[in-house]
Amino acid sequence: MAQLQSERLRSLANGNSLLKISLGLIFFTILSSAFVYAETISVDVEGTSYDVDYTVTGMSVSGIESDSDFISLIVTVDVTDSPGVLDITFDRIFFDSVYDGIDDEFIILADGDEPSFTEIETTSQSRTLSIELPVGTEEIEIIGSVFGRTVDETPSEPEETPEETTEETTPEKQIPAPFVDPSKDLKFYVERYVNESSYKDWFEDNYSDYTFHEALDISKSDLDKLIAEIEKENSESAPVETPVETQTTECGSGTILKDGVCVLDERCGPGTVLEGDVCILVESQTSPPTTTTPISTKGLGKELGYGLIAAFIVTGAIAIILALMSKASKSSD
Repeated sequence: MAQLQSERLRSLANGNSLLKISLGLIFFTILSSAFVYAETISVDVEGTSYDVDYTVTGMSVSGIESDSDFISLIVTVDVTDSPGVLDITFDRIFFDSVYDGIDDEFIILADGDEPSFTEIETTSQSRTLSIELPVGTEEIEIIGSVFGRTVDETPSEPEETPEETTEETTPEKQIPAPFVDPSKDLKFYVERYVNESSYKDWFEDNYSDYTFHEALDISKSDLDKLIAEIEKENSESAPVETPVETQTTECGSGTILKDGVCVLDERCGPGTVLEGDVCILVESQTSPPTTTTPISTKGLGKELGYGLIAAFIVTGAIAIILALMSKASKSSD
């Protein structure tokens, strides 16, 4: 009898232990499902499927979809505790927010409002956000800037300077520059650069990242030598204008022009002037020389003959008139 009772007590003790263990498992399961829930969900972006890892506290996630027009993810949730917390991780090759190659903040809306969130982890491969949500929240929209980035596009080192990035993306210069014709003498281009301002302006507008000697693939000293040679040739070929002396003063007889002023010609004695290589006598300047015009005898004879003929004609006409008057007088008597 005592042995039977002992066996009953041992079975009862074992049953109590099992009951405690079962209750503990049930309580742990309830706590796990109510407060912390880790999961992976897939989302399709223009035919490509990506996995998104997330952890929730006091809420659940029922779905996620992408909006390619707004570069955003729309997460359907059920928040049962306040605050509900969603920790969600995005691989950069799937979804990211960048501006000019630098990480930018995501924009998050919960049922149209802006919830509190922080970025709790950032690596070269992924970014993790922690979002606090009020009870009753049904939809979260997370807006970024790009879907489907490649890992190479993401800066691998945050310390990388912009200058290093610029050097990697700057195209290599073509030396000599594309406008240089190898069959032409380089002096041809230098002459145009020195003598034609429009050509120099064209070069500076179209090849601002080149120096002129770099564009021609010569050294700076060689360019300076060519420029000096061209400038020397230009100065030698320029015509020298000789001023033409114009005599603005005419001097009279017996005077000569000296230093722009008429002065007496003293190369001959008084009362003489130099004509040719001989000094000749001249009359006094106070009594101007008189000139005698010779009378032509031949012309005088013609004029005298014409006068005699005219006198005979006039005398004859007067005699005829007088005779007629005398005859008329006699007839009247």
